Amino acid sequence: MPAHTSSPVDVLCVGYACVDLNFTGAHHPGADEKMRATSLQTCGGGPAANAAIAVARLGGSARFCGYLGKDAFGDSHIAELQADGVLTNKVYRGDAPTPVASVITKPDGARSIIDYRSPSALVPDDAITLLAFPAKALLVDGHQPLLSLKLIEEATALGIPTILDAGSVNDGTSILYNKVDYLITSEKFARDFSGEDDPRTALAALDGAAPFIACTWGADGVYWQDQYDQHHTSAFDVEAVDTNGAGDAFHGAFALGVAQALRIKENIRRSSAAGALTCLKQGARTAIPFSEAVDRLCGL
Repeated sequence: MPAHTSSPVDVLCVGYACVDLNFTGAHHPGADEKMRATSLQTCGGGPAANAAIAVARLGGSARFCGYLGKDAFGDSHIAELQADGVLTNKVYRGDAPTPVASVITKPDGARSIIDYRSPSALVPDDAITLLAFPAKALLVDGHQPLLSLKLIEEATALGIPTILDAGSVNDGTSILYNKVDYLITSEKFARDFSGEDDPRTALAALDGAAPFIACTWGADGVYWQDQYDQHHTSAFDVEAVDTNGAGDAFHGAFALGVAQALRIKENIRRSSAAGALTCLKQGARTAIPFSEAVDRLCGL
């Protein structure tokens, strides 16, 4: 086995990175409608990249592995990650443009998103190995599926816990959902996968996919299942300004909790607090909280 070439980080986050253009408006535009936004905020985004930021802001160490273009958007995203202390030496940069997402948020916090990613905005399957870049936990979001599958297999052999952020049913999550130790799905994934609208029934449809399964269900909280039974953790009562990034913060916090060997109930509560606090500001990246705010919300 090759010698480790770097110190272990708490969480290796693998997957999608983009730049978010966050608009606010009175409503979502209709067909052929031209409307003026009331505000604009630009920042980096993407589930795995945002999760890495969450890990760092909550006091952990994170490395991000994903794709960014050799362009100004890529430069700015690298700078943001580094400003929060995320290790970026395994970010792969290519000639395809950095993915961009345009997010329109209504006053009630509801959002619509349109994004663009070139089919060639992928990381080579051999871009990183846990033998050379070890971690205490591996978090993947399904957007780099072949690399993620290789890393999951490697992590399993090394005894490193693995977590999937399953935001939607797609090629990546369909390959990976039953390969990890911790399957964390969105409400959308759970509904689409199971064909069920009831969270407990949807959760039951996923039984056996992973040793631990949780479905985040927005303001209704988190439904989760371990080897013993189904459980429910209520959401924190907050007045949402923008829900974008709440799931990313939850996943980053949860992965850090796994790396720190937190008890499941405590980990879900802290992760829920991180997600809730992210809803209080516009923009996913800028709203991700620091550990002090999470501690206060949890009453610590």
